[in-house]
Amino acid sequence: MNSISVRALLVRGMLAGLVAGALALAVAYFLGESRVDAAIALEEAHSHDHGGGEELVSRAMQSTAGLATGVLVFGVAVGGIAALVFCYALGRIGRFGPRATAALIAFGALLTVYVVPFLKYPANPPAVGNPDTIGQRTAMFFLMVALSVLLAVAAVILGKRLAPRLGNWNASIAASAGYVLVIGLAYAFLPSFNEVGKDFPAGLLWEFRLATLAVQATLWTTFGLFFGYLTERLLMPGPEPVPAGGGTASRTATAAG
Repeated sequence: MNSISVRALLVRGMLAGLVAGALALAVAYFLGESRVDAAIALEEAHSHDHGGGEELVSRAMQSTAGLATGVLVFGVAVGGIAALVFCYALGRIGRFGPRATAALIAFGALLTVYVVPFLKYPANPPAVGNPDTIGQRTAMFFLMVALSVLLAVAAVILGKRLAPRLGNWNASIAASAGYVLVIGLAYAFLPSFNEVGKDFPAGLLWEFRLATLAVQATLWTTFGLFFGYLTERLLMPGPEPVPAGGGTASRTATAAG
């Protein structure tokens, strides 16, 4: 794939990430922000410190411009990264066309970057979690992301190497089983954090976590569909329309030749 194609795919990936980010922003605003407000209200109701300092950034700014900036920038960034992964993966992970490859990359990203780490370290709303452990919890989450991505890449490489001996289906099953096994070991040996207070509503906690999962699912599903459409238009353009009378003129020229 030449540099022009890579540049064109990178631009389309960032554009698809922007569109996906816009839809994810809508989901985050309408599903997630009300849960965040409810959690903040609970935190303030149980707080004994009524003399807190002035907020550096208002809650209204956080839930609008701040949220929009974070989600849209994230969408553009991961869209560009996914486009570069697409450039390498196309034709190397099987006989898949551009749309199927884009869909597989989007699904793989959702699974490895979010779902697998989420199952070990789920997102928590405000008022949940010990402030003293936030650094450790953040480090463990990103360690889980790195492990998940690296193990997924290793599973793909292993599957390709086993395919000539076991066949594509059996090689895929073996590589997937290896990925699940090692992830299971990581789940068992990495530290867990159970810092949800007994008085925090379980329903609100899971509504918040499901909302965060819905945001990521919307982002990656939209990206996979839209980026697949754009890449197919770029890499597999349809036949050019024949102008009126073009066919007759072509046949006349051929006969004259």
